[in-house]
Amino acid sequence: MYSQGLIGADGRTDEAPEFLEAFQKRIDAEEKIEPMDAMPEGYRRTLIRQIGQHAHSEIVGMLPEGNWITRAPSLKRKAALLAKVQDEGGHGLYLYAAAETLGVSRDQMTEELLSGKAKYSSIFNYPTLSWADIGTIGWLVDGAAIMNQIPLCRCSFGPYARAMIRVCKEESFHQRQGYEIVMTLARGTPEQKAMAQDSLNRWWWPSLMMFGPHDAESQHSDQNMKWKIKRFSNDELRQKFIDATVPQAQFLGLSVPDPDLTWNEEKGGYDHGPIDWDEFWRVVKGGGVMNRDRIEARQKAWDDGAWVREAALAHAEKRRARKLAAE
Repeated sequence: MYSQGLIGADGRTDEAPEFLEAFQKRIDAEEKIEPMDAMPEGYRRTLIRQIGQHAHSEIVGMLPEGNWITRAPSLKRKAALLAKVQDEGGHGLYLYAAAETLGVSRDQMTEELLSGKAKYSSIFNYPTLSWADIGTIGWLVDGAAIMNQIPLCRCSFGPYARAMIRVCKEESFHQRQGYEIVMTLARGTPEQKAMAQDSLNRWWWPSLMMFGPHDAESQHSDQNMKWKIKRFSNDELRQKFIDATVPQAQFLGLSVPDPDLTWNEEKGGYDHGPIDWDEFWRVVKGGGVMNRDRIEARQKAWDDGAWVREAALAHAEKRRARKLAAE
């Protein structure tokens, strides 16, 4: 999602120039870096931060949609939404496992999330006010996520790249599912179409913010692209998303809430109006409508699950002891 995962990242590293040069040659040759390979500490720290915050985003992202499972308008919609939320939980587990290969524990990552040290995508700090929001999240939010995540399938770090292949396949399905919900509403009654338009109005700008700040303000973007953790800049991905999504809105008969949106024939894409970066930073720093609720929900889940973790560790210890005794 997750250029935002690089906000505040520390790509500085102190290894010898010879080591860094040899490492960069591997990157430039498109070799995958594996967990036991020698790597710069800046590379390791950046990956831990990005993968961890990506995992947090998948888990926290279950909350606004899970809130609508029991209120979905049909059994079919309930089952589809339940499956999607389950997928998001699986994505979080893949990503936590990938981050753990870099030497960080899941407990540590969770503690950083709950303390506020680690962030998650700002998009999940907006409320889902209507059923149309579930469709719009699939269409716009998952669409923006896919735009970010497909290049991650070619990330230089092997476990992250491999995890993203399955994640992207499932996110692509989620995006189509969301678009179908919005299409159904847009082609329904006037009240249903108005609901879809209202949802688009509220989610359009936060979706553009998902790509992170403008390139000029993204301090570590150049280094992360050199290491091929990222393949495209924030602004490049945002532009690709806009150019792909505006025609979809037009097909639905919905209006993108940007009075400055115009087609630029020379560049072959859309020019868009200014993004409210004050709002973006306010939400990132904890001032969003749902920030407190999201963290409280994760804290409750972590506390309620303590006995399960303890039981699993006790069971693993018993199995280990039996194995040692048998030897």
